Amino acid sequence: MEVKIGVQHSPREIVLESGQSAEEVERAVDEALTGKSELLKLVDDHGRKVLVAADRVAYVEIGEPTTRKVGFGTL
Repeated sequence: MEVKIGVQHSPREIVLESGQSAEEVERAVDEALTGKSELLKLVDDHGRKVLVAADRVAYVEIGEPTTRKVGFGTL
C-alpha cells in the first residue's frame, strides 16, 4: 500500500510502499497525532523504518493496496 507523508517546512513528501494494512497505518498516525507517541513509525516493503517527528506531520495519505504488475503488457 502506498503511503504519502507531508512534512512541515519540507517541499517534498515522503512516499513509501508499506506491507502494513491501512488499519495499522491509521493506528500509527492516530497515536502520533494524539500524543501517545512522539514519532510516526512506519515500515516499508524492504523492512526499512521510516520515522517522522509527530509535531512535523502535515498530512498522511493512505492509498489503496497495490497489485504487483508482472510481465509485459500491450501499450
